[in-house]
Amino acid sequence: MSQIFSTIACNLDNNILAACLPLMEAARVEAIEWSFDAVEQAPSWFEELLTVYSQENRLIGHGIFFSLFSGKWLPEQQQWLSHLHKISRRYHFDHVTEHFGFMTGKDFHHGAPLNIPYTPVTLNIGRDRLKRIQGACECPVGLENLAFSYSLEEVKKHGDFLERLLEPVNGFIILDLHNLYCQAHNFGLSFEALKELYPLHLVREIHISGGSWEDSDAMQGRIVRRDTHDNAVPEAVFIYLEKAIDLCPSLKYVVMEQLGTALTTTDSQATFRSDFLRMDQIIRNKNRMTASLNTFMPLPLSIQPRPLEDIPLYQQQLELSDILETAGSFDTLMEALQASSLAHSDWRIERWDAAMIETAASIAQKWKKK
Repeated sequence: MSQIFSTIACNLDNNILAACLPLMEAARVEAIEWSFDAVEQAPSWFEELLTVYSQENRLIGHGIFFSLFSGKWLPEQQQWLSHLHKISRRYHFDHVTEHFGFMTGKDFHHGAPLNIPYTPVTLNIGRDRLKRIQGACECPVGLENLAFSYSLEEVKKHGDFLERLLEPVNGFIILDLHNLYCQAHNFGLSFEALKELYPLHLVREIHISGGSWEDSDAMQGRIVRRDTHDNAVPEAVFIYLEKAIDLCPSLKYVVMEQLGTALTTTDSQATFRSDFLRMDQIIRNKNRMTASLNTFMPLPLSIQPRPLEDIPLYQQQLELSDILETAGSFDTLMEALQASSLAHSDWRIERWDAAMIETAASIAQKWKKK
């Protein structure tokens, strides 16, 4: 029988833990999502917390740094898989997920996750990588929908590409509702229009979070919504949640996310708890005990000994990363893109929205500083 669990993205961060502790003491946190690749060594008391949820089959793993679509197989990816294999033997993950996209920059852990062209090459690379993730963790695997796209064309193709990507591993989708909120605002779409673009029968997990607004210098008067996880959950996202639960028959977890850097005061921590309790109440009002339509259990895997690579794609990724991370002005950025190997290619940069190009540079430069 299936039930929807109220979950918190709980990592080794003092502010997050301070915000979560009263909820845990009140037994309101039914599951936790842990970014297993964000810390090398956890203290024993945090390991005990993970063990408690693991033993109850209420621990889910969320990766950040794998860089699913990197055109070249990197040593850091193999190290990531080895770490996942090891940690999956220590804790029982009910499932494991990763972010969609590739990480910009040459430094594997200092880059921004950005979109890729939707081509047979990237599809096959993504499938190859998902099989390797599932081979390492031996549990259901999933991917999170993007908050960022370069164009409306990409937004419309994303859901179908996700479905084809996940099919060989019987994978599932994290439907991040704040990511949808970003896409809705940035491309003038409604929730009703967006929901038609995604295979909602594949949603096993939902994320809710907050973000920020950013003025566009490239397009005066344009305001871009960013998925920065540094603010309270917008009212619109709660409305999305009310609607989405009914549309996702295999939903099992709804996860509240926020960065610890946004939870530095007692007021911000209280707001976090208030948002969680509102999320929890929505789930309780909607909750059901029904046979899950899909448990997303792993299929028999056929993993090629040598990871798929496409070196021209990798070179373009490096070139794009360098342009985004070093551009000093929007005009310089556009000139560099138009003179790059991405011009008149599968990346379709000629159709990219100017404000989204500017946002991509902002994201890449922010991550590079981390």
